[in-house]
Amino acid sequence: MALHLLKLCVGAESVEDLQDWIARRLAAMKAAGQSPEQFHTTRMLPKRAAELIDGGSLYWVIKGNIQARQRFLDIRPFIDADGVSRCNLVLEPVLHETSWAPRRPFQGWRYLDPNDAPPDFGVSGTDGGDLPAELKRELAGLGLL
Repeated sequence: MALHLLKLCVGAESVEDLQDWIARRLAAMKAAGQSPEQFHTTRMLPKRAAELIDGGSLYWVIKGNIQARQRFLDIRPFIDADGVSRCNLVLEPVLHETSWAPRRPFQGWRYLDPNDAPPDFGVSGTDGGDLPAELKRELAGLGLL
């Protein structure tokens, strides 16, 4: 059974902001002659990596709510230039918007059980997929979304 990770998306104001950042980064890699690949570097290697890449996703918390996810493609540990162990969480460059689910701030990442993961937009039928972001944030804060 797939397992997911939950991570704060620091600096992004919206899903569109995160998608733009991903597109710019991939374009810069391509312009530099590198193979464009979307990844997130983290300090800790997940001990349950095999479960994550077996259909799991990285769920992004943006402005206090889970709002999007990216499917895992690979997890690659490495040693950086300072001799510190790190890993690249290689992700599908496509964001899948999810129903909003409020989350409090935390450091690093957390495992997310599939039963606790919010559904993608359109699956629940009441997720407000066509509402403006500010209204969705307000409704999610009231527990109505």
